[in-house]
Amino acid sequence: MCIASYSIVYSSRTGNTALLARRILDNLPAGQRRYFGPPCPAACCAPLLFVGFWVYNGGCDPATQTFLSQLHGKQVVLFGTAGLGGFRGFTGYPDYCAAVLRRVKSGLAGDNHVPGSFLCQGKIPLSVGEWYKSQLQSDPHNAVYRAMIENFKEAQSHPNQADFAALDRWLRNLLPALKLPF
Repeated sequence: MCIASYSIVYSSRTGNTALLARRILDNLPAGQRRYFGPPCPAACCAPLLFVGFWVYNGGCDPATQTFLSQLHGKQVVLFGTAGLGGFRGFTGYPDYCAAVLRRVKSGLAGDNHVPGSFLCQGKIPLSVGEWYKSQLQSDPHNAVYRAMIENFKEAQSHPNQADFAALDRWLRNLLPALKLPF
């Protein structure tokens, strides 16, 4: 049995999460789509929601947080981008991603079900890169800021083909559980 419909809802500050949303859209049956776009009550007409966010203060962005808090009785598939990415100076990245996803899920009412979630690196806003550089100027020997600037440079190419391939694999593995044809 196939789920009757789905919506793809996303918030995207730099365009990263929009790229993931478009990739998901391209891999799902168009006839079952009810909504594609930013957080909006119209998206709630479907029983299955793919909800995309950008990481903000260790959780999801405010627009997504508000949207998630209003959901009840839905299957909610989470996906997002985090500028921190593969920050070489931060060995706890997998733990960080898991913590972000836990925080985002905690914003959902208990009558929702989260069958899966995906998080990858995304671009970091230029203003953040400039802030890193200003911090390094005031402390030129700070290894953490040097590593953050390197991560900023690396992040500018994300999401990249490896991220999209990981998203495609994740989606292929998730779809049978959602009872949607792939």
